[in-house]
Amino acid sequence: MDASEFRRHGHSLVEWIADYLEHSDRYPVLPRVAPGDLTRALPPHPPESAEPFDAVIGDFQRLIVPALTHWNHPGFFGYFAISASPPGVLAEFLSAALNQQAMLWKTSPAATELEGVTLGWLRQLVGLPPSFEGVIYDTASISTLHALAAAREAAIPYVRTQGVRGSSTQSPVRVYCSDQAHSSVDKAVILLGLGHDALCRVKSDERFCMSVAALREAVTRDRAAGVLPIAVVATVGTTSTTSADPVAAIAAVCEAEGLWLHVDAAYAGVAAMMPELRPMFAGWERADSVVINPHKWLFVPFDLSAFYTRRMDVLRQAFALVPEYLRTAEGSAGVPNLMDTGVQLGRRFRALKLWMVLRAYGAEGIRVLLAEHLRLANMFAAWVDVDPRFERLAPTPFSVVCFRAVPPSVPPSDLDVFNERLLDAVNATGEVFLSHTRLNGAVALRLAVGHMRTTETHVARAWELLREKAVGLVGL
Repeated sequence: MDASEFRRHGHSLVEWIADYLEHSDRYPVLPRVAPGDLTRALPPHPPESAEPFDAVIGDFQRLIVPALTHWNHPGFFGYFAISASPPGVLAEFLSAALNQQAMLWKTSPAATELEGVTLGWLRQLVGLPPSFEGVIYDTASISTLHALAAAREAAIPYVRTQGVRGSSTQSPVRVYCSDQAHSSVDKAVILLGLGHDALCRVKSDERFCMSVAALREAVTRDRAAGVLPIAVVATVGTTSTTSADPVAAIAAVCEAEGLWLHVDAAYAGVAAMMPELRPMFAGWERADSVVINPHKWLFVPFDLSAFYTRRMDVLRQAFALVPEYLRTAEGSAGVPNLMDTGVQLGRRFRALKLWMVLRAYGAEGIRVLLAEHLRLANMFAAWVDVDPRFERLAPTPFSVVCFRAVPPSVPPSDLDVFNERLLDAVNATGEVFLSHTRLNGAVALRLAVGHMRTTETHVARAWELLREKAVGLVGL
């Protein structure tokens, strides 16, 4: 593909992308395909000869697009709704073209230093103190893995060289999180060789927040049994309900017990930009590490996870390894190399899209969008609260509403099945997509507001569909 052909196809694709972002609601949120449809539509063998790029794009539109789940649809209310904002998309375009590999400062001074600057901006916006240094990973799962690896490094002497069982301590170890914490904590303790049994899931209270008393009791019980507590993962914005653990009280326990405190604020962290929500994050400045995902609620295209720690030296101690062919004069002089902060050697130029999004919208513009999402979620929650045929199953601290239908004619024992059928019926329309969870043993539907193009009209349509389909299922 020469430069003229690249220009022709590039202009054509920009037009297609612009139209897609503006009119993504033309597509069903969930694709109307069955497992294996796309596989059967594609050749089983790779092409031997070059094909015209027009043909490739034609197949993209004919085969790939119909099999997409449209996370950019304003009616996407499942999981945590995310947005690929236009400035972020253009930044990804540039990042791919520039093809930076930021393992060393030398291999990309711009990517290395822009990462530090933009993470500094975000840190200031959410109110974390300057003692926190940042690094970009791909997802919160990897951020949590690195946080617990640093906790392991801090707590277990010689673990880097001798491993968990071969180190100077033979005691089993323990990591604590609430029963609402993300499953990435489980995967991290497994991958780090601590064993799944090392994870203690502490009970939560009636608002789905970690019980500090139960945490304190668990630590005391473990120490008496010869178990070595090493870390606590607190969450502000849990996956199911977006509940916020009492971080300040948890931090006090960690400080008294000498435990690493990691705060998972992957979804809700950007909400700390809102002055009225800042109290919900009280105490996170006392954590050892914090994760915030700009690709969730800051309109940055997936993927970009911002990891902050007050103990970057411990993180580097856990991961830094410099072979001869990667030694540089800058590294010897103390200039930071991003490869020293984690498992990955290669690092994409992710900071570029965060930098462009922050500049394109500004803190003021971002706060306006966040405030509107909070308003829409509270509006939907109010509709649920006043309709006797529905009930809310959790508080709504941010922009996710957990609820279920409770038709008078449906026995309590059948409510789970009914709500599963209701969810399927609503999602089958293609107009909206909601997800589910389970709270106190009951199936709960989740409506998550977070896309930048979602308006009151889209939320009202979701509510209309829920009531309409409920009527159709039981004749409410």
